[in-house]
Amino acid sequence: MTVEVTEVHLMDVASGESVAAELWHVITEEQLADWEGEWVPELFRAMQRLRRAGVERAHWPQSRHWDWRRKVAALQGMLANPGFSIVCDGATQGMMIVDTVKHRGRLDGQQGQHLVYVEFVENAPWNRAELFDPPRYRGVGSILIRAAVALSEELEFHGRIGLHSLPQANGFYANTCGMTDLGADPDHEGLRYFEMTPEDAQAFIAKGRSK
Repeated sequence: MTVEVTEVHLMDVASGESVAAELWHVITEEQLADWEGEWVPELFRAMQRLRRAGVERAHWPQSRHWDWRRKVAALQGMLANPGFSIVCDGATQGMMIVDTVKHRGRLDGQQGQHLVYVEFVENAPWNRAELFDPPRYRGVGSILIRAAVALSEELEFHGRIGLHSLPQANGFYANTCGMTDLGADPDHEGLRYFEMTPEDAQAFIAKGRSK
């Protein structure tokens, strides 16, 4: 299997230095093995620490029930649902699945327009500041969202993307990514829906280049 790979860079939080990483334009068995063998045990230990510290469950990782093997199996072979992953230091640091067919724009000026919809995106447990102080790497989420924007441009959707956010990620999409918050969606378990216009996409990509 030939894997398309793009060189990217993450920030090593401990050293403050930029480190080379790879954006894989696919999720392979290697990523799923990392999820089962590394992510799941690490997440379990992190939640044990939260429980012992008396942290309420509402503040535990809201993606803790996600089963990436099941998600990938359900969408395997579907061209409309490509996956992406980030690999650094021999380990999977993040994964994302998108949809390129089912969703349309909702914002004024792009209603009904095609967009890339982010179905699932997740950071490795050790990269999450709410679980580890300090986290290992920063930049995983931004790189994956930039990959969604790049795919949108490749498909001639002009950078438009959309997603429903878990509450813990609302600030990331609004502030870091500059997406527009369209409010809680009653048809999607009350999760807030965010959308990125072509102009937002250009600003987000430019911000990444300036770093």
